[in-house]
Amino acid sequence: MTQRLREWLTEAPFTLALSSGFFGFYAHAGVLHALEQIGVTPRRITGSSAGALAGGSWAAGMPARGLIEELRALVRSDFWDPSWGPGLLRGELFRERLERILPVHAFEACRVPLAISVFDMTARRTQVVSSGPLVPAIQASCSVPLMFHPVRVNGHAWVDGGVRDRPALASVRPGERVFYHHIASRLPSSQLQAAFARDVPRREGLVSLVCASLPRADPFNLEAGHRAIDIATAAMLRALDAPVSALPIVVP
Repeated sequence: MTQRLREWLTEAPFTLALSSGFFGFYAHAGVLHALEQIGVTPRRITGSSAGALAGGSWAAGMPARGLIEELRALVRSDFWDPSWGPGLLRGELFRERLERILPVHAFEACRVPLAISVFDMTARRTQVVSSGPLVPAIQASCSVPLMFHPVRVNGHAWVDGGVRDRPALASVRPGERVFYHHIASRLPSSQLQAAFARDVPRREGLVSLVCASLPRADPFNLEAGHRAIDIATAAMLRALDAPVSALPIVVP
């Protein structure tokens, strides 16, 4: 008998991995909202870039509905602070907002274990952060090169975790049960299936979801993110009846 996603999610504990994807945190929030609606809680969360923002906020104690309210209220001036330097934006407004909205400010105080991927420009490698201050790790993982200044931590320059760990799987152990939400590249529909096959990781214990019709939000089109929340929530709920296989679950 073919196992459905709903059964897979409820039969044993799992890690939720949320990929990078620019402003894909809107869609991640929708997936978190759907999981809350069916009463499913991940044992652990890993996140990179957009996934670090959504997953980190939820792990810090912010319910999905609260995260969605924050994202719907977000306007460009809330994080837009241009400044001379190695990036367009200083990132101070983003950091201040994180400090204000996060219920806790340390990894150790999160309600589930959390691992955030950043790229250490000084060491030229991915660094997985799972302890200590939460805000610098989330800010750094979201610091897209050339858009934000790097975040300085203990003499190292940290930037977007998606540089080397787009799927946020650097901390995942072999065989670990993982439900992975992948923000796909924006490609013409004729290329989608090939892109999914190439970009979505495959490994033992990993079940992947791709929402194929997500609108792409950016700093000048945040309204698209509002639509992405609703689309991702509905897609996640529809995916619950999809069969689990080695291939990603692709929801139109």
